[in-house]
Amino acid sequence: MTARILDGIERLGNKMPNPAILFLLLCVLIIVLSQLLFWSGVHATYEAITPPPVPTSETYYDGSVEPTDVGPAQPEPASAYKPHIETAKVKGLLTGEGIRYLFTSFVSNFRNFAALAIILVVMIGVGLAETAGLIGALIRRLVAVSSDSTLTLIIVLLGMLSSVASDAGYLVLLPLGAAAFRSVGRHPLAGLAAAFAGVAAGFGVNFLITPLDGILTEITNEALVSRATHHIDLVSNLYFGIGSAIFIVVVTTIVSARLVERRLGHYDPAAAGEGPADPIEDPPAVGPADEARGLRYAMWGALAVIVAVALLTAIPGAPLRNPQTGEVIGDSPFMDSLIVIITIIFFVAGWGYGKGAGTIKNSDDVIAAITRSWASLAGLLLLFLLIAQFIAYFNFSHIPDVAAVKLGDILEHIHIGAVWLLVGVILISAMANFIIPQAIAKWGLLAPVFIPLFVRLGIAPQTVLAAFRAGDSPTNVITPLMPYLALVIVVMRRYDKHSGIGTVISLMLPYAIVVTIAWALFFVAWYLIGIPLGPGWPIHL
Repeated sequence: MTARILDGIERLGNKMPNPAILFLLLCVLIIVLSQLLFWSGVHATYEAITPPPVPTSETYYDGSVEPTDVGPAQPEPASAYKPHIETAKVKGLLTGEGIRYLFTSFVSNFRNFAALAIILVVMIGVGLAETAGLIGALIRRLVAVSSDSTLTLIIVLLGMLSSVASDAGYLVLLPLGAAAFRSVGRHPLAGLAAAFAGVAAGFGVNFLITPLDGILTEITNEALVSRATHHIDLVSNLYFGIGSAIFIVVVTTIVSARLVERRLGHYDPAAAGEGPADPIEDPPAVGPADEARGLRYAMWGALAVIVAVALLTAIPGAPLRNPQTGEVIGDSPFMDSLIVIITIIFFVAGWGYGKGAGTIKNSDDVIAAITRSWASLAGLLLLFLLIAQFIAYFNFSHIPDVAAVKLGDILEHIHIGAVWLLVGVILISAMANFIIPQAIAKWGLLAPVFIPLFVRLGIAPQTVLAAFRAGDSPTNVITPLMPYLALVIVVMRRYDKHSGIGTVISLMLPYAIVVTIAWALFFVAWYLIGIPLGPGWPIHL
């Protein structure tokens, strides 16, 4: 029954237009809907938490005839976020202001779309590593030491850990998961799904403290009415985060093996289409000795980069520490440089492997590898262009702000027990994820509603934050506003040319449903047992 329902969802979804056309239609829908809501006077008043205004300077980019406001290179620290009252009114995109925005923001929307620059930078290193054969060699080694069950677990676990490095997990692990499964005769879309679920469905928790933890903690503190009594710190959800990470890895692995891969069945290579190169399908012709030498060179190169970064980070006063506070984790040049560091590691390791294995002869081969990797992204870049416009128009209209506040108001006026209220936080966070996928933006809107309400009811702020974490991530895998949804489709079409949005939804829906329910039950059990959420942070006030 479940398989038939998912097959029906896939068929229905794949009858939708090409993703590029779909996002174009969504742009038109937002334009019309925003105008209708504007005429209806839809608005919401709420307490928001945002950083203070910062000075900007006008800069003319090459070829531009209009100046662009450029702000500070470093983001505002978490402590700069302050609460204030705002009224969000839906703005029409067919008003004079809206029409001006449509025409003047088109280029800047694309230029400021973070995923665009990130994927181009990362593919410099990853593209070279793929072409040289390093990725294929590493996957073959991984496969050689893994059983069928542990391969899935390893892919999901790597995805969970990758949130420390921000968006790098999407760019590296999605193609890696598909290629790893393909290399052992398993369905590559199952590997892609496991990697995507590992990266996205548990993004809000980790075994380590991540930059996201600092921002969410500070937003929570700013939302408190009596901060002297209930102020929380960075480790207030540490135990819950570690426990959740282990639990979600296990649940995701089971969903991958029992539901997703079983439904996909045997893979037919004849279904393959065009897309990013598969590092397994056509590996460079190198002998075992050459491959072993290449892997040694790659390891030495990667270690050299890691040592260099460590020297630039570990020593007091090092350049990659925060110059004011000396922090390494959190608001620091090191955390802001993770994408570049990862790119350099892949580039040096790929170049070292190519030299050792003989697959890279000279600098022309290096440039050709990078050019080839960028060329494979052409379709993705068009999707990014349209997704950037859709998200920008959606945010300009203030529809996400109004919708999030309305959802919070519903919860505030429901008179039920504490456990059910906390389950409500999980469900509302999951639903809000469809319109505001960014955790920081979403918590900045929801925290001023949830935190004072629950503190008045005698529920600890760290408990509310834990409930938000449980609801924030699982639906990342099916929200249409996920910036890397386009990348998932592009990688998917490498192995199934008929794949589309319907394929993604049907493939990832089991993860979204099962992980949401399982995580909610896990949270309820944690709450009822009374396990501390972090060192010195009980679950009850």
